[in-house]
Amino acid sequence: MHPSQLELLFWWAGLVGHCLLFFVLWVRKRASSFPFFTALITANIVRTVTLFTVHGRASRDTYFVTYFAFAILDLALQLCVVYELASKIFRSTGKWAPDVRRGTQVLVFGSVIVALALAAMPTPPERTQLKVLLDRGNLFSSALLCELFVGMIAFSVTARLPWNTHVSRLAQGLGFYSLVGLLTEAGHNITGMVRSLALSHQLTILRECTYLFCLGYWIVTLWCNAPAPKELPEEMRRQLFTLEKRLAYDLRRLRGLKR
Repeated sequence: MHPSQLELLFWWAGLVGHCLLFFVLWVRKRASSFPFFTALITANIVRTVTLFTVHGRASRDTYFVTYFAFAILDLALQLCVVYELASKIFRSTGKWAPDVRRGTQVLVFGSVIVALALAAMPTPPERTQLKVLLDRGNLFSSALLCELFVGMIAFSVTARLPWNTHVSRLAQGLGFYSLVGLLTEAGHNITGMVRSLALSHQLTILRECTYLFCLGYWIVTLWCNAPAPKELPEEMRRQLFTLEKRLAYDLRRLRGLKR
């Protein structure tokens, strides 16, 4: 089936958005700070061009196999991005923040279980097994990423850990898109992703518009410089200075006792 004019519009808009974001990442020197996110955007550019070429020259089954292969790569890179952002939030000093490692392990295990349960829910009969696998895989990845990003944001708020502006913007965009993706993929699994259904068509438009919005959000925020860190209040400076003197005094006493 040939893509509609609206689908082609989203296709080209996504390609242009990814290229602009890739340009911003390199020109503003963000790629070195976010290598996995840059790899994800690069993979999306390659995927768009490849799928567009395959769609016009190969069979429907070949297109689905190619789509499935890129879907696995996309999920793997998004999980790497989750780790990349979590490292910058919870391991800013080179070590993981206290109690975060165990909590992260619980979050990952619980997210996988919930995502598998959602993906295993009954769905309307599909024409091919590959189509069923694709729909369930999309639902699993959307649920997993949504849970991980929401949990990561909750951990950072609970632990009162500082957020770098660019890190927070990437996490906010990916978290919001994952949430919308979870809702739309759940709707697709319920309706069976039938193109003739108005609800399925509207869900697809919602997801595409959300992703284009996130692309624009990342382009603008990553182009801008992160705000300079705020200076400590004078009272806190005095407290830190007093604490430093106290620690130095205690260390001298300890050295004296050892002698």
